[in-house]
Amino acid sequence: MHSDYPENLIIEERTLEGERLELGAKNIRYYLGPNLVLRRCTIVLRVSSELLHLNGPRFIDCHIEVKRQLKNAVWYTAHLKGCRFTGRLFSCDFGHEPDYGLIHQDMGGIEDCDFTAAHLHACRFVGCDARTLKFPRWPYFTLLDPYRRSREFASMTWPREIRPWFTGFDRYPKATAAMTYSATALAKEAGVSEDRIRALLEGHADVIY
Repeated sequence: MHSDYPENLIIEERTLEGERLELGAKNIRYYLGPNLVLRRCTIVLRVSSELLHLNGPRFIDCHIEVKRQLKNAVWYTAHLKGCRFTGRLFSCDFGHEPDYGLIHQDMGGIEDCDFTAAHLHACRFVGCDARTLKFPRWPYFTLLDPYRRSREFASMTWPREIRPWFTGFDRYPKATAAMTYSATALAKEAGVSEDRIRALLEGHADVIY
């Protein structure tokens, strides 16, 4: 009998090396972990964040291909080391956030990962050393240490339509190391040119573009 509720597929308690995992079958909810290690694997994601549950998996030297835009996915419960991302990620969180649920305090982290071929917008990197990460370059830009520099970023003369994106960093976790945006997306929202946004960034320290 057909059900409107997703079935569960659990991958746990194992180490996989050099495998290709495709996550995105219709009506399947995926659980990765606990005690799952994926080493030099290719993970193909065609699934929404609501159907992807990360229960402490470790991704080591993996290629993570996002084949449909992944929105609002929280990776605080996964550890990523030496991984390469491609595809579109919108408002996703990476790293280590101890306040993200008591059972997840010891989970999560990100280091030595490469996002240069990914399309990022409003993605946050928390509790990590941003110097180990490779971010996409213009028309993407990354603000480093946005919590500590929240007043500086809020004081910039952003176009009115996109100003709200840059005035609330003091509400983020103190350990927020970086935020990455798409200037193309912001320019479209504000009805301004990408060049105008870039001009605002010039002369500011700790901005990668």
